Amino acid sequence: MRLVIAITGASGVHLGKKFVDYLPASIEAHVVVSDNALTVESFENRQVTLHNSDNIAASISSGSFQVDATAIIPCSMNTLAKIACGISDNLPTRVAAVALKERKPLLLAPRELPFSAIALENMQKLAALGVIIAPPVMGYYSAVSLMEEMERFLIGKWYDALDIPNDLYTRWK
Repeated sequence: MRLVIAITGASGVHLGKKFVDYLPASIEAHVVVSDNALTVESFENRQVTLHNSDNIAASISSGSFQVDATAIIPCSMNTLAKIACGISDNLPTRVAAVALKERKPLLLAPRELPFSAIALENMQKLAALGVIIAPPVMGYYSAVSLMEEMERFLIGKWYDALDIPNDLYTRWK
């Protein structure tokens, strides 16, 4: 599987990094960090191909590169709004536009609370197009007590949505 992961915004950047760190080794990961995202140290558990967010001519910006899925974790409201309006002025928004036109899975993890009416309207518009809107919402039924367990739960649910096998959280029995 070839996967693009874009990390946009500032808060929640560590979730995007952990999403990459937990990926199975069999997944070819291409990572884009937006200019507004905090500096992401290193990706501990795997090799990734890093792309500059200003390079809209990068390989991953073309449908002919054949990406299997795209995830934007976290997804800033600015990025979400641009995707909803068809604006692709940087690499994260361009890869989202490619995912939409190629009808490939696109997962967005919006990170700001509360959601404004405009943000909700943008999410509804994208959901109607088949985009997976998956904000980092706590799953109380998962009976986790530590932040690390909650993060594993969230990442596991995102992997589930993208058909990435995982055992990151305890499933309902």
